[in-house]
Amino acid sequence: MEKAKILERLIKEQGYSLKSFSAKCDIPYTTLYGIMKNGVGKATVDNVMAICHGLGITMDDLEKMANDKKIIKPEPTYADVERLVARNGKNMSVEQKMRLIKLLSEINNGD
Repeated sequence: MEKAKILERLIKEQGYSLKSFSAKCDIPYTTLYGIMKNGVGKATVDNVMAICHGLGITMDDLEKMANDKKIIKPEPTYADVERLVARNGKNMSVEQKMRLIKLLSEINNGD
């Protein structure tokens, strides 16, 4: 599978538009759009690294996905979880918020 298509798919699976993802990665939208349309091969290494970092994958992961034709599901970053909670927190019940707090405290106690 073409690397640009893999990146575009992962961006969409993580709930971003190209415009919002470009802001997250601090890459101009036109640059990201060009990479998605023209391919990763013409992009700078720095831009590809920034995209991969924003997706929570390595450039090696991207290479493996392109060769193996399998999509690796990246682990969400802290920023992703924080954004999700911030976006949906006001819609959560008190019980859901308490379960989240309990889960986070269990994770912290396990370190």
